[in-house]
Amino acid sequence: MSDISSPIRPSVAEVRDAGRTTVLIVGGGINGISTFRDLALQGVDVTLVERGDFASGASSASSHMVHGGIRYLENGEFRLVRESVQERNRLLKLAPHFVKPLETTIPIYSTFSGIMSAPLRFLTHKQGKPKERGAALIKIGLMIYDTFSRDGGSVPRHRFHGRRKSLAALPDLDPDVKYTATYYDASMHDPERLALDVLLDGSAAHEGARAVNYVEAIGSTADGVLLRDNVSGEEFSVAADVVVNASGTWTDMTNAQLGRETAFMGGTKGSHIVLDHPELLAATKGRELFFEHSDGRIVLIYPLKDRVMVGTTDIDVKPTDDVTCTDEEIDYFFDLVHHVFPQIAVDRSQIVYSFSGIRPLPRHGDTAPGFVSRDYRIEVDDSRSTPIVSLVGGKWTTFRAIGENLADTVLGLLGRTRTASTAGLAIGGGRAFPLGAQETQAWKRAHLSGAGHRADGLFVRYGTRAADVWSYVEEGEDRELAGGALSTRELSWMVEREHAVHLRDVVLRRTSLAFTGDASDAVLEEIADALAEIAGWRAETRDAELEQARGELHAKHSVPATV
Repeated sequence: MSDISSPIRPSVAEVRDAGRTTVLIVGGGINGISTFRDLALQGVDVTLVERGDFASGASSASSHMVHGGIRYLENGEFRLVRESVQERNRLLKLAPHFVKPLETTIPIYSTFSGIMSAPLRFLTHKQGKPKERGAALIKIGLMIYDTFSRDGGSVPRHRFHGRRKSLAALPDLDPDVKYTATYYDASMHDPERLALDVLLDGSAAHEGARAVNYVEAIGSTADGVLLRDNVSGEEFSVAADVVVNASGTWTDMTNAQLGRETAFMGGTKGSHIVLDHPELLAATKGRELFFEHSDGRIVLIYPLKDRVMVGTTDIDVKPTDDVTCTDEEIDYFFDLVHHVFPQIAVDRSQIVYSFSGIRPLPRHGDTAPGFVSRDYRIEVDDSRSTPIVSLVGGKWTTFRAIGENLADTVLGLLGRTRTASTAGLAIGGGRAFPLGAQETQAWKRAHLSGAGHRADGLFVRYGTRAADVWSYVEEGEDRELAGGALSTRELSWMVEREHAVHLRDVVLRRTSLAFTGDASDAVLEEIADALAEIAGWRAETRDAELEQARGELHAKHSVPATV
């Protein structure tokens, strides 16, 4: 929401008044944020601008997994799988507040199916007629997958069971199943907050590191980039020695704005729905169900935040498309739930949230969406005085490695060398994180004394950063909001310390209120009133914020208008 009469924000004013930075990063998704942190740790003056909120694009539309990508083995992407598993294991240690082991089960209906067709798919990268992967093929894949996990046992090895043991463990599973294969990847409960933690770590690492949201790159200047603050409407330019284009799906469009024509990107749409369905939640027994549907797509049923997330699709779209979860996709998701749990009924009234995003994949021509590489590459255009470094591709799990590689490329262009590594650096609220129930309770008693029933919620949302948040809360007058899920002082923290600008930033990305279906109209009104007081909104701004948040939530909510 642009409001020309709004004063420019202090953080944006700092970027404007500085007028120059060594590195300008365009794009505040997880990969741009990771690069920002890495460069800040090297002592490089770096500015990051994001046209919307941080992690509001593809980074917020993920399947909430940190995974190696076992299915990428069939594409021959062994380097990517190895790197992804290593980064998964690293994140389990560096971000334990958000990244946790996830038991994953594959229901299998045949023994040898796919043995002959898989090598052909590997060689041609063409989907062909869908052919179910049988136990033998899955066993081979999991054995290879396990070999990439040998780092001291971050997660257990896979295991196979026949029908009897499979149904004993998961009684609601389709009784026609022949086997199940169970292995471990990792869950990522709050991708937006994990991205925010990485960003805040970068800002704290170097005084010359600045990050601003709702600031868009709209053109080029002789030695830099023309920017617009999408809140105040003010335009200004920032000079830079190197520009990093980490705008994901919009990479080609950003390059065009900067006067460079590229054709790097060709994304696919992925949608998910979130169900408030206690029976289905209980049927999963806390496991993710990960399997191949009859059309050859890999899909998942995933218990998360006392809800069940179901996804995903893989549909070719244009970067300029406005993507939402369609009726057809919802029907598809219901069909796959019935495929795995045939006795459990699902309907649209149980959907509390849906979301879609465009994967930032490389241009792929006639290659089937499922076979488009999830790997990444770095393109450098140094034909002019200000080089532009573009990231093409990339996935959530490998964000640390991507940030490191992008930073190394930039350092090379600057003639500088690396002085610090993120390989063993704990992230945000994962620092000094207590392990085990007793240690966790002791930490809460020591750092959240007086928080009472709110201690658990603060710890889940912030990890060990909760200590700083609670100290801030205690410094002023506080009132609970949203049934105790939030408070006025915590809301003030989000505005002052976490770059929350709009009402939708709070309900969609700083909290899980939208995801769990708890952002009712009454809750939105309550939070909007509190934000108006904190941010000094006029009545018309408060009303506009409510209208915009309601509109976005309606597009992501349960029952489509056609029902």
